[in-house]
Amino acid sequence: MSKLLAFDTSTEHLSVAVLHGERLLAHSGVGGAQASTTLLPLIQQLLGEAGLALAELDAIVFGRGPGSFTGLRTACSVAQGLAFGAHVPLLPVDTLLAVAEEARHAFGARQVVAVLDARMDQLYAARYDFDAAGPGPAQPGGGDEPLLLSPDDLDVPAGFALAGNAFTAYGPRLPQAKARHEALPTATAMLRLAPALLAAGRTVPAAQAWPLYVRDKVAQTTEERAAIKAAAASAAAVPSSPA
Repeated sequence: MSKLLAFDTSTEHLSVAVLHGERLLAHSGVGGAQASTTLLPLIQQLLGEAGLALAELDAIVFGRGPGSFTGLRTACSVAQGLAFGAHVPLLPVDTLLAVAEEARHAFGARQVVAVLDARMDQLYAARYDFDAAGPGPAQPGGGDEPLLLSPDDLDVPAGFALAGNAFTAYGPRLPQAKARHEALPTATAMLRLAPALLAAGRTVPAAQAWPLYVRDKVAQTTEERAAIKAAAASAAAVPSSPA
């Protein structure tokens, strides 16, 4: 497959790329809240520069997460809308796998613990071994399922590099590693991963463009807030024992 569109909006950086045969066109810029308004125009621009119509694509590759909830919903909804309209299959890619692939490509790291800042004093993390004999339980690259954990609980096996975007926020708390590489889940990394994932039959129909959140939620319901408030008031009303 040589006609592919890829994009990722899981972090504060937006990444889009189009592959047409041997020709690769890529764009990266500010994501976050702006991604929902800039992603579609950028896709149209790159497809136009590549001389491709949307319906000519062999597949649409998108970062499914983990990452920013808003960013993942943006990527999944855009991927779903484009796939429904053009009848093109979708290829979801784990963002941590894309981080590991970026570290492999840019720095030669073959064994990588990929981490992304999950905010709230937590990390998204997964381990990948590109020298593994075959596909791991989750995807090619010998990868583990993504985890959500405290920076203090992260484990980096001997000989593994650490790659991602969490060094500024949690650097002193992260464990020692063979090397540390700043890396993001880029659209070009996803395009490099695409052939193996396509060969493994990882495409999905538009209706299954689901995000991988890992963290179940970041907000409390009204009932939960009320219960917490009531518990705190009840605890405050209990008289303290005399010294």
